[in-house]
Amino acid sequence: MRIYSLLLSLLGILLYPIISEAQQQIDLIPKPWKMQATVGSYPLAESPIIAASPEFMELATLYTEYQNSTKWKLKSVKKERQFPKKGIRLIKAMANETRDSNAYSLQIDASGVLLKAPTRQTAVEGLFTLIQLGLINTNKQELPFLQIVDKPNFAYRGMHLDPSRHFLPIPFIEKFIDVMAIYKFNNLHLHLTDAAGWRIEVKKYPALTQKAAWRSHVKWKDWWNNGRQYVEQGTANASGGFYTQQQAQALVAYAARKGINIIPEIEFPAHSEEVLAVYPALACSGHAYTQGEFCIGNPQTFEFMENVLEEMLAIFPSEYIHIGGDEADKRHWATCAKCQSLMQRKNLKNVDELQSYAIKQMDAYLQSKGRKLIGWDEILEGGLSSGATVMSWRGEQGGILAANAGHDVIMTPGSHLYFDSYQTDPRTQPETIGGYTPLEKVYSYYPIPESISADKKHHILGAQATLWAEYMNNYQQVEYMAFPRSLALSEVNWSPKESKNFEDFKRRLQTHYRLLQNLGINYYRPSYNVAYQVDYNAHKYSNTVHLSTEQMDASGIRYTLNGKKPTAQSIAYKAPFERTIPTKVQAAYFLDSVQVGPIVEIELDVHKAIGRRIHYNKPWSDNYPAQKEATLINGIKGGLTYQDQQWQGFLNDIDITIDFERREEISTVAMNFMQMTGPGVFMPAEFSVLISDNGRDFRPIGTVKNEVSDQDPSLIIKRFELNLPKSEPGRYLRIQAKNNKGGFLFADELIVY
Repeated sequence: MRIYSLLLSLLGILLYPIISEAQQQIDLIPKPWKMQATVGSYPLAESPIIAASPEFMELATLYTEYQNSTKWKLKSVKKERQFPKKGIRLIKAMANETRDSNAYSLQIDASGVLLKAPTRQTAVEGLFTLIQLGLINTNKQELPFLQIVDKPNFAYRGMHLDPSRHFLPIPFIEKFIDVMAIYKFNNLHLHLTDAAGWRIEVKKYPALTQKAAWRSHVKWKDWWNNGRQYVEQGTANASGGFYTQQQAQALVAYAARKGINIIPEIEFPAHSEEVLAVYPALACSGHAYTQGEFCIGNPQTFEFMENVLEEMLAIFPSEYIHIGGDEADKRHWATCAKCQSLMQRKNLKNVDELQSYAIKQMDAYLQSKGRKLIGWDEILEGGLSSGATVMSWRGEQGGILAANAGHDVIMTPGSHLYFDSYQTDPRTQPETIGGYTPLEKVYSYYPIPESISADKKHHILGAQATLWAEYMNNYQQVEYMAFPRSLALSEVNWSPKESKNFEDFKRRLQTHYRLLQNLGINYYRPSYNVAYQVDYNAHKYSNTVHLSTEQMDASGIRYTLNGKKPTAQSIAYKAPFERTIPTKVQAAYFLDSVQVGPIVEIELDVHKAIGRRIHYNKPWSDNYPAQKEATLINGIKGGLTYQDQQWQGFLNDIDITIDFERREEISTVAMNFMQMTGPGVFMPAEFSVLISDNGRDFRPIGTVKNEVSDQDPSLIIKRFELNLPKSEPGRYLRIQAKNNKGGFLFADELIVY
């Protein structure tokens, strides 16, 4: 009692967490706010009884489940003075014992385990700290001596699953919930409806599960590229599935027992092709397979949604209900007589306000039922009612606008928290939508942007990762994309910002690989690939090369500077190195003298275009400005993602002019381009070079044609290089790259010799 009160008093006055040296030996994730470890351990075999306050009796059984033990006996104790002096004790803290209702304390010493918590939720969180200790401890018969006082940094700590794109079986979702609980997540967002399939039984609309839940192809990509048809359940090619209301209710109860709330998402007003295929009267056209947006001007649309939500509210007790609200193609509404009539009656100025009207109707309905609406940040368009919560996915700007306007926000920006992005070199990975979000990038995220007003920061409830499953064809691939990145997010959401340290997290993570293995998780294994960063110094005309690897031990990196492939006897990488001349660096990772990773080649260029004057005859895309005018002439090449601020994006042709300020002899001109067809990034059709003495009259000196297929979905980085038989003199160099696909061109550096 006295120790517990003292610890909580300390928590109340701490300005930042104090981390003891001993904590470094106890590899908890997420890192507790305050932990002090001492020498010694408590032998579990000496205590076959778990004593718990009546409020926590059900929770006590969770410990035995995760420990796979049938030997423990449970004992309910009503008064604290009646608790045994030794053993495992789960005690409800009294109001006068705690200054923070979100905090729990955990003490392990010679007398056993003492967990004190003021609420059921804090007891769950403390219990899963204890469970995690048992799971990561190599000796399962003992627990280390320690004292912890802990609480979450953010109230909302979410993960997301997408069974619409590829149906996920209930046992997998339960397993996913089990792991979420270990890492202190408390919300699971289920994307239950979308074009790819309706996944929840609605008794009033049986066609949703008789046909809209079943499609013509197993894989989403095959279905998407081959007609996007729905078929009746029971036909030979039917692929999909749905959850019965009874199954969903059981899943909700399963999650709640482990401190996790399930938020259902029912898409509205867009992403609803599957609904309109079986109930076409709800489309503006009145015909199936013509659009994915509900007809807002049709009163039956709102009748349908309210009927569906009524059944969902009976299944899901969640305070929050997600209605999507994203990516609506509003052209149908602009030409629909019913929608236009509604706009006139309600004095709505445009289709953005029409969508806002629809969202507000759903919000009013949910509020009338005592619930809250969540939607993606598009629901801000046209205005938002006061009770709605925004999930910000298109970067942070939507969340910033919403929070500053007084709305609650859950941050889930695609740049850091879309786990359908690649987590290592895309050329070595199964196909996914694109993007590049390695573990360290996830860990670097913080949910509260600086541009939110100080008095509005409390509107940021927390952060959530999303696992859009277009390219996750089975639950094993979902696990592969979710773990271990979700462990990084757990610490983002839970631990104080000041205590975060990626190298320390990476060290602790090594222990959790064993935990994930023991739980049968198909997690992403740390790559043996060698990653690099090159910093160009314009004053010294030098390149500094940094090499790294996802392995804990970087000493396995070997590299060469002479154009030869590295061997186990090549230079061992110990620190960044500098080169002042053009050099090809080759590096690879070696394990016990055997090369276990691919060779990476790094071209170091110190060339004539660096720092020269540049003029853009056609603009870059405002969405991908990179370093603006400096991007293509700063001496720095891009990496594996077009979001790294070194790849500059163009939606039209590339047309730039370089002014050398004097005549130069030009013999080689080259430029790197990226292709990733999933997000619409393509190679140029051709790369042309022209030269001039006066900046007006240009003569062509060569063209390189593209030979890369636009049907290849993998990441391709290609150097378009023009080598002249003899050097050409000129002051001005003009580069043109033709965009004939209507997608993006991405370039990272103009190289001139």
